[in-house]
Amino acid sequence: MAVKSSISLTDEQHAFARALVDTGRYASLSAVLQQGVDMLRQRMDAEELELAALREVLTHRRAGTFVSAEGMDGRLAEMISKKRRAHGVSS
Repeated sequence: MAVKSSISLTDEQHAFARALVDTGRYASLSAVLQQGVDMLRQRMDAEELELAALREVLTHRRAGTFVSAEGMDGRLAEMISKKRRAHGVSS
């Protein structure tokens, strides 16, 4: 179902949308705007998913044990050592 709506565009926005129609990329100005709204919705949905994932990671990290900077340095050095040994690279 389509709903008619009145909108306002800047001259630049209108010229861009009109050019997309004139070159045959879209059938109408409505099609251009519908695509734009769909793309915005998809972007916002993706941002929401990313934010939810980040929140989950932070919640998980906060619940874990704290690792000091020195402890992390040691862990990283051990990881690098293992990778070097696995690939036959000398220090």
